[in-house]
Amino acid sequence: MMKFTVLSCSLDPHSRSARLADLAGQAIAAGGHRLEHIDLREIDMPIFDNDRAFGHPAYAALHEAIAGADGIFIAAPVYNWGLGSAAKNLIELTGATGVAGRQSPWFDKTVTFLCAGGLPHSYMAYTSLAMSLMLDFKCVLNPYMVYASERDWTDALEPVEALQARLDKTVAVKLELAERLKGRAYNSGWEI
Repeated sequence: MMKFTVLSCSLDPHSRSARLADLAGQAIAAGGHRLEHIDLREIDMPIFDNDRAFGHPAYAALHEAIAGADGIFIAAPVYNWGLGSAAKNLIELTGATGVAGRQSPWFDKTVTFLCAGGLPHSYMAYTSLAMSLMLDFKCVLNPYMVYASERDWTDALEPVEALQARLDKTVAVKLELAERLKGRAYNSGWEI
């Protein structure tokens, strides 16, 4: 049994990326794995300032949820050809080392993206944030991700068959990657 953290990074009360996070969480739990689901709509996360934000109660909870996971899912909306600002703020807050020995929990995590956007041609909008995680924290990126546009949902916010198949394959690959990398012999840190 492994532990996965699903980070739902939309602040929209009718978020489709949050629905993707729910569906991924259900698949993880159905596979017998432990799940921590964090919905940023439900917490008071501070804006990262590299100072007072580290004393905020949400900082410790978010840091621990990422550090203790065998893998991370980032569910986020696409706005203006990039992921929503809440996702970036979350990574800045938990990724900074700051002072007093704080270390980033992101090092060596397997990361999977679940993205929702309005139009189908924004499917690569997550890549700049993904590359940052790979280069800064040596994260292993799941080569399978989910991008869902408006046409991938029914009126009842259920995934159409093709979207469900993509989500199922993405979660299956994530589980395999996390299992195979769990016993890795290296630990990364700040190297540059």
